[in-house]
Amino acid sequence: MNEAPHLTFDPDTPGVSRGHLVVPGGSDRGELSLPVFSLNKGEGPHLLVTGGNHGNELEGPIVARRLIKWLPKEQICGRVIVLPVLNPLAVEAWSRNTPLDGLNLNRVFPGRADGSVTQRIADAVSRVLLPMADTVFDLHSFGPTWDFPPAATTHPIADPDLMARTVRTAEAFKLPLTLVWQHNDTAGMFDIEAQNQSKVFVCAEFGGGTVGADNLAIYEAGVRNALISLRLVEGKAEYPTFRQRKSSQSLETRLSDQLKSPARGIFEPRCSVFDEVNQGDIIGVLHPIDSLTAESTDIRAQGLSIILGIGSGSYVHANEVVALVARPLKL
Repeated sequence: MNEAPHLTFDPDTPGVSRGHLVVPGGSDRGELSLPVFSLNKGEGPHLLVTGGNHGNELEGPIVARRLIKWLPKEQICGRVIVLPVLNPLAVEAWSRNTPLDGLNLNRVFPGRADGSVTQRIADAVSRVLLPMADTVFDLHSFGPTWDFPPAATTHPIADPDLMARTVRTAEAFKLPLTLVWQHNDTAGMFDIEAQNQSKVFVCAEFGGGTVGADNLAIYEAGVRNALISLRLVEGKAEYPTFRQRKSSQSLETRLSDQLKSPARGIFEPRCSVFDEVNQGDIIGVLHPIDSLTAESTDIRAQGLSIILGIGSGSYVHANEVVALVARPLKL
């Protein structure tokens, strides 16, 4: 028995290949077989597309399946490998984390061959699939309790050349937002491991709420635009329509751009994504639930900025992030 992670097919074989990425078993559960699609058209870019990193973000797996359907007729060069569901255990549970070990797959890269099941998935992807690619698209969505625009995102990268190439690739999606996102929880993220291997990595984040036909069409159009930019397929890239507009803007957000709830209660948003706000403008209102005499609390903008994401109306705890703001990107 082969105890190392491996593909059940040879991705160097010309044309379409379908098979599995085999993740060896461990003490917590047996072997996993993750379905993988590969299309090899010879010389050209090598792209890896993944979805289902987080189990409660299902737009990615759906768009990845759509890509598999039309790619054989449209790809003209290079190699594209698509793994629609990175973490089937989390998807089955509609959970951000893997139920068996409680781990977030996007925080355990490069993984461990002798670790828990989540760590073994990360290890298999890091050792088998990632070396085959020069560009990676990881398809996410922002979660059901947020209003967040369709976005192609990255984190600040120390290598200025890789940073510039990554931003150019993210902008090629032509989604309403290209975002450089400073984050305080990047240890073990898939993109950090890819960037350590000098790969261009773009994380697509798509909104929140329900999975809808209109949103999926925008997401799919963004992925197609990016493939056109890589010259893997032919065509004319176009801005998808989002809330009656065809446009895109590049923004950056820092840790200080998080607006947090001062107490627990029901958060009521008072603005929408891409709204421009000035210092003192009301972003949202926090309503207490344990008193009819206590006043509701206004949550206000700390300065001139653009609304990047806002809680879509939910019960929040003290110090929980309820809104994100941003400003124009300056590389």
